[in-house]
Amino acid sequence: MGHAHRVLRKALADAVVRELLLRNPVSLIAPPKVDSNEVEILTSERVKTVLHALRGVEIYAHVVVLLSTGIRRGELMALQWGDVDFDKGKLRIERSLEATKARGLRLKAPKTKHGRRLISLPPLAVEVLREQRKAQLEHRLKLGIGKLLPTHYVFGDVVGEARHPGWLTDKWQSVLKTKNLPRVSLHALRHSHASALIASGQDVVTVSRRLGHSSPTVTLTVYAHLFDKTDEAAASAIEAILKPSENKP
Repeated sequence: MGHAHRVLRKALADAVVRELLLRNPVSLIAPPKVDSNEVEILTSERVKTVLHALRGVEIYAHVVVLLSTGIRRGELMALQWGDVDFDKGKLRIERSLEATKARGLRLKAPKTKHGRRLISLPPLAVEVLREQRKAQLEHRLKLGIGKLLPTHYVFGDVVGEARHPGWLTDKWQSVLKTKNLPRVSLHALRHSHASALIASGQDVVTVSRRLGHSSPTVTLTVYAHLFDKTDEAAASAIEAILKPSENKP
């Protein structure tokens, strides 16, 4: 229901902009809490299984970056090589790619005002991106189409142009079926990243900023059940401190 609320609110907001409605009635209603069963998450063991099965598959690098950063599909497909800082191990999110019926593929600002952000990359993601760049450079050399520019897309087509985001979703589902892997949505990779952050003890503000949410309230709305678990662990830790040692007289 939470996801349906967001979709309906966005659709009616567009209608207001186009003057089809005077106001958006959904904006007056607080969004319902997203039930935990609406959030698909891969366990750490399943993540390892998926990555092992995808080694050598075309979308391996895509999946590694999504799991490593928690960015959205549109943000991933909008990444350009100028957004990657290999020396510092950072990824800059500046834009998102969407498919429209009227104008085809187009770049737009990130989903929220906090969407423009700088994300630290784990070593595996840096290594995978280096391999991705090397493969593109070698391919361009074979085709004789010149050097790789900062404006070429990290996950673009054979000449470095933007690729339809739906292509990645189709590939993901096809690979899951072919490899007999758990059938989860591509968005589950973002949820899995958030789950890993929360399980590691990261606070809600840190998680919210990394995911590019508009506010920590959104993060809590979606992942409250996960924070509940970390709170229980915190209570247990305090109990261990307060409980008198059995070795003391």
